[in-house]
Amino acid sequence: MPGTALITGITGQDGTYLGQLLLSKGYHVYGLVRGQNNPRLESVARLCPGIEFIEGDLLDHSSLVAAFESCQPTEVYNLGAISFVGLSFKQALLTGEVTGLGVVRMLEAIRTVNPQIRFYQASSSEMFGKVRESPQTELTAFHPRSPYGVAKVYGHYITVNYRESYDMFACSGILFNHESPRRGLEFVTRKITNAAAKIKLGLQKQISLGNLDSQRDWGFAGDYVDAMRLMMAQDQADDFVIATGVTHSVREFCDIAFAHLGLDYRDHVVSDDARFLRPAEVDVLIGDASKARRVLGWEPKVPFAELVTMMVDADLAAQQKAMRNEAAG
Repeated sequence: MPGTALITGITGQDGTYLGQLLLSKGYHVYGLVRGQNNPRLESVARLCPGIEFIEGDLLDHSSLVAAFESCQPTEVYNLGAISFVGLSFKQALLTGEVTGLGVVRMLEAIRTVNPQIRFYQASSSEMFGKVRESPQTELTAFHPRSPYGVAKVYGHYITVNYRESYDMFACSGILFNHESPRRGLEFVTRKITNAAAKIKLGLQKQISLGNLDSQRDWGFAGDYVDAMRLMMAQDQADDFVIATGVTHSVREFCDIAFAHLGLDYRDHVVSDDARFLRPAEVDVLIGDASKARRVLGWEPKVPFAELVTMMVDADLAAQQKAMRNEAAG
């Protein structure tokens, strides 16, 4: 029987897809929020009808204990984090507190309230950073290249530690880049698709990006949250790389996005490496999800080109709607 799930990071891309998935499976779903005045809550409630919000803060252990005691979850999915790599360089201390120490606060709250609660930690391919081998597996050494990546390594290892120390069901999904129309505008993928839509509609002329030859292993967020659910359904907690196993460059992403609208990206995309340069960069990431295929039976369903065009279509529709509302208003 499906139980009760609590999701941190409910207002993010993964949070809403996971919320929808679990609700469709018959779960009672709670979303942890820092306050009830978050402007995104209305959107989450619309996407996930039936979800309940409960207050709590990854910076405050006592608030997490109170939230768990109140809703009595059987499963906890920790998706909450300072998740934008670029921002983590500017807010390194906060990133460590939320993305790193927030995990141990969650685990301690579970241990306090009910050690039988199953816990999922959202680990990240950014932990690999300056990669030691390609493709990356669950056994590849970590070499993070940002405060975000470093904090995620702490969160990952403290999850392993609580699993081994206290016999808790605590698993981690090492997710490679995953995108969707719900991705934040600060991320390069959504920045590209939103700009392509605006350029098509004559609302802007060009877009500035960093290194166009940077490569990532991109998948669809809706596929990746299904892997989270499958991990939590196993008899034994474990860690899994979730990836497509194929890399694409930012340039390729631009090419598909603009071509879908009958445009040539070379007429509109300006590469400004100096402006977007970070103190340390990650050039290539590619994951090997063989273990997930073998143990979980998980496979990515949405191919890269379909993912890009899905995002472009959603941004085009959103921009057209905004233009109609402005004209009517």
